[in-house]
Amino acid sequence: MPRRLYSCTPSRLNAWLDCRRRYRFTYLDRPQPSKGPGWAHNSVGASVHNALAAWWREPYERRTPLTAAVLLTKGWITEGFRDEAQSAQWLGRGRDLVSGYVATLDPSDDPVGVERTVATRTSVIAVSGRIDRLDRRGDELVVVDYKTGRRPLTQDDARSSLALAIYAVAASRMMRTPAHAVELHHLPTGEIVQWRHTDESLDRHLRRAEEIALEAAEADERYRTVMGEPAQAKRPRPRDAGRSPAARDDAPAPERRDRPLVSPPRVPTELDEVFAPSPGPICGWCDFRRHCPEGLTAAPEHRPWDGLAE
Repeated sequence: MPRRLYSCTPSRLNAWLDCRRRYRFTYLDRPQPSKGPGWAHNSVGASVHNALAAWWREPYERRTPLTAAVLLTKGWITEGFRDEAQSAQWLGRGRDLVSGYVATLDPSDDPVGVERTVATRTSVIAVSGRIDRLDRRGDELVVVDYKTGRRPLTQDDARSSLALAIYAVAASRMMRTPAHAVELHHLPTGEIVQWRHTDESLDRHLRRAEEIALEAAEADERYRTVMGEPAQAKRPRPRDAGRSPAARDDAPAPERRDRPLVSPPRVPTELDEVFAPSPGPICGWCDFRRHCPEGLTAAPEHRPWDGLAE
């Protein structure tokens, strides 16, 4: 009997690589174990991305820096900040980020897609994801990803990104148009980091995705055999995807705060070994830290606003 395709996003594949226990908590355990408080830097990133997406949907005459600032203000997410004063301070910074960035754009341009979902299949995976922006430049497509973090970017960030490579492959296949260039637009510095893939390098990324998927699919099957089929999970909100080392949240902020505490199910030792943790500095940012003894000792806990570049 042929193996069923492993349905995934790049975020799911990267979660398997980062920490298999967090992968289990995120994608398999149902009900999902309780997460910690939301992160302020995620709120900034989500707010900025939402504002930029909305800006491109405005008519040409309204695509101005002022409109971008207004859109950010209307959609500002307040979760994770220390207090109202800190939220207000970062709202001001966020307005500067989006208005300064759109001032560098040509408002008469019309991207091929904004928050565009793309998908493709191989003999192993059915992978999908959402692109921040998809441009057409000449006869080719360009995948654009916005970044709002404090860390400066390098060309290697663009070259090595599994997600961007998969998006390029999926967009090219869906639209029957070549897509080799991927770009990271770092709003805090205004820097644009580009990498131009070859057909061979894109194929290597796709084969790597399949290798990861085969490992994860085998672990998923062992989980189902021992624990039963997990309930169908609602996908995380796309705008929260991949914005920090922390796991994403699929619920609005008030729901997250008000949820009762849910602990992970007890699993047999042999299954826990399949989904062993990967203790390290990233554990300080993990939403599921409270449920992981190894994570608790691996790194100090961060406050919800510690990821902000003060």
